[in-house]
Amino acid sequence: MEFIVHDTLAAMAALLEGPLERRPDALRKIMAPTRDAIPMPGDIVDIHHQGGGFRVDVDDPRYLPAVRRMIEADVLGQVRRELERASDRLGGAKQVDSLQVMFMLGNPDNTHLMEVAGGYYGMGGAPGWLYLLAWPTDEVIGRIGHLAVHEFHHNVRYTNVEWNPATVTVGEHIVAEGLAEAFVRELSGAEAMGPWSSMVTGEAFDRAYERIMADFEVEGMMNTPAYVLGDTAVRNFGQEPRGIPDMAGYAVGLRLVDQALAATGLTATEATVIPAADLLRRAGIRP
Repeated sequence: MEFIVHDTLAAMAALLEGPLERRPDALRKIMAPTRDAIPMPGDIVDIHHQGGGFRVDVDDPRYLPAVRRMIEADVLGQVRRELERASDRLGGAKQVDSLQVMFMLGNPDNTHLMEVAGGYYGMGGAPGWLYLLAWPTDEVIGRIGHLAVHEFHHNVRYTNVEWNPATVTVGEHIVAEGLAEAFVRELSGAEAMGPWSSMVTGEAFDRAYERIMADFEVEGMMNTPAYVLGDTAVRNFGQEPRGIPDMAGYAVGLRLVDQALAATGLTATEATVIPAADLLRRAGIRP
């Protein structure tokens, strides 16, 4: 597989060194290759801001040092190396011929990014594309490559398992998130995992688990994110909350995956190509 990791760090550094009035157009140029992969109407600058990306309409003195720090830490090299390791591990699964990777600086004042998502997130559902966004705190900067692996796992999984936006179930989406984190752990150790699967515990986890399992067969991507991302994200989307704690889907997904792997003896790598319903049926978790 060929990985095309766009040199967005150098491009963002140049943008931030330029005058404020030219930054929106500079961002549009940087993100132009993603337009076909991001099926959202509107100006890409607005989409970037709404998604927690750094602002191009303010002159924030924190931005350029953050970008330079990531250049010095070779974050994009980290991303490429971790993706190559993941691709080798998943060599038995069908993979696309090439994958483009777009990394963007996050906004440290975006509450959802920093307080709900743990400072970084990604999207790996678009064929041939990974989109990553982060604010490089000390905790995050060394994990951006592992974030790329999490998203890459989604890309490989749905090159092998059907993902139909109209019929995908809550259960498939939940298991996909848990399995991606289990794969990161299998590849690089528990310390490489994101914070999402450990954010919800105790009674809140139990309530989320019960609700998710009750609605396991609910279909459609207009519904599934509510169970994965939780109520804050759903409100931000302008949708009706389902009573799910923030990011609870990751914790429930990992619990289900760990139970399934233990029951079947499969590795996360091997389970990558197995639909969620089949995996849980083999494990005796669901009929």
